[in-house]
Amino acid sequence: MLLTGIAFYIFAAVLVAAAVMVISAKNPVHSVLYLIVCFFNAAGLFVLMGAEFVAMILVIVYVGAVAVLFLFVVMMLDINFQELRQGFLQYLPIGGLIGLVLAIELLLIVGTWVIAPETSAVAAAPSPAIDAVTNTEALGRIMYTQYVYAFQASGLILLVAMIGAIVLTLRSREGVRKQSITQQVQRKREEVLAVRKVPTRGGV
Repeated sequence: MLLTGIAFYIFAAVLVAAAVMVISAKNPVHSVLYLIVCFFNAAGLFVLMGAEFVAMILVIVYVGAVAVLFLFVVMMLDINFQELRQGFLQYLPIGGLIGLVLAIELLLIVGTWVIAPETSAVAAAPSPAIDAVTNTEALGRIMYTQYVYAFQASGLILLVAMIGAIVLTLRSREGVRKQSITQQVQRKREEVLAVRKVPTRGGV
């Protein structure tokens, strides 16, 4: 029990520190790398909670696909981040308002736990219908029965995000020479080949 508590505090401390570095790092590539550290530590917390399936999904999907996709998109897109930071102050009131709303929601959740502590025990109680199955099977039953439409909608959102990233990466740029296979195949011999009679010792 003591080892579990020590591991929890280590994972939580590193997670909070990496999350702060994600939003405070000046280099966007460094922010994505700190985000990967956040995902790994969050996976460790899920393992301590007994949700090993969610932990593996967090590592495989978010670290292996989403975070790497963020990294490649940030590296491939030619974005001037200095210009983006120039209008930071004009969005500060909106950001402060959103932060205030989130803080109020968190206070309401904590207040509910303090006023009615029995609600957390009811929410954490295992369901008798899925008590006899494994964690992965129980999650699959809930995801593909009760929340199947939300699951499909999230898949469509990720598909649209992937298409948007591809479109932004493959945008047309001036002065970049590209290879056109169709034009190369449709070329005629007269357009690319010229036969010249060169006199002896005359050169081309």
